Amino acid sequence: MAVEALYTKIEKTIQLSVGTIVLESSSGFPLNESNLYLIEQNGHIIWKAEKPDISTYFSRVKLNEDGNTFSAYTTHGHACELNLKDGKLISFTSFR
Repeated sequence: MAVEALYTKIEKTIQLSVGTIVLESSSGFPLNESNLYLIEQNGHIIWKAEKPDISTYFSRVKLNEDGNTFSAYTTHGHACELNLKDGKLISFTSFR
C-alpha cells in the first residue's frame, strides 16, 4: 500500500493486517499533532499515538513480540509502550 505523509516525510512504516503504522519526520510537523499514527488502506486514520508530552515528537518505533503493543521513543527522551489497538500510552519513562 502506498502511504502519503500528512505533513512532512515518512521515516518509517510498519505493515499490519489492519493498516500501516506511519512515523513521519518531526521536522516541520505541527506541535499539537502526533507524528505517529495508524492508517487504513483507504487512507482513513484509525488512531494517532498518544504523546507523553505535548511538546515532543516520536523518533523511533518498533513492534513488540507480544503482538498487542509497540514501543516508541521521543525527541525529549521518553521511552513509551503503547497499545496497538488504539495508540494509547500504557506506560512511559524519561531518560537522558
